[in-house]
Amino acid sequence: MAKEVNPKDTTRAKAYELWMKAPNPMVTFFKTLNVTNLVKLSKTKRLKFNMLMDYCIGKAAVGIKEFYTLPVGDKLIRYDAIAVNTAVKNKTGEVNSCDILFYEKLDEFNRDYLKYTAQVAENCEDRDLSAECMVIGTSAIVDTELDGVVGMNSGIFNNPFIIWGRYRNKLLWFDLPVSFQFHHTQMDGAHAGKFLENLQREIKNLSA
Repeated sequence: MAKEVNPKDTTRAKAYELWMKAPNPMVTFFKTLNVTNLVKLSKTKRLKFNMLMDYCIGKAAVGIKEFYTLPVGDKLIRYDAIAVNTAVKNKTGEVNSCDILFYEKLDEFNRDYLKYTAQVAENCEDRDLSAECMVIGTSAIVDTELDGVVGMNSGIFNNPFIIWGRYRNKLLWFDLPVSFQFHHTQMDGAHAGKFLENLQREIKNLSA
């Protein structure tokens, strides 16, 4: 469910005044994550690595209240649920977008991930939950290793967005540099930093 809120009634009132009409209100953080645990789980449990990343992203975000409020157009919208978006290569070789509602239980999230990414790949139509969920965008560029990516400020898609490439084998562990872009009206650097710390912790502690 989504509803418009008065910015003055939220903790983001000052940020709304400062950043809603800024030429570029998007901020990008770079962080290298240790994803050794996810690589092992992916191989031993036969789970998709990107699904595990998406799950950890959702789990890292749900405890941070700023993720539930998003600037949409010139309005501030509050949601009561979070979804994680993933890019899907469809049967024609093109790319579609697929939103997956976040579930606390990994098996439930994995079930929906497999179901809806397969559906999107087959019918070549986006699955969009943005009317009811705050969607965290992701993009996995697995054809190459990336040091970081700076997204664009379209003024339309203000959602937080995470991009990564191929993980790196460091012999004893696996590293994954990620880029995290967010709208400054939605959150401050401290909130973004907390999210990235949460993400590393969820990756390290995940079990399946």
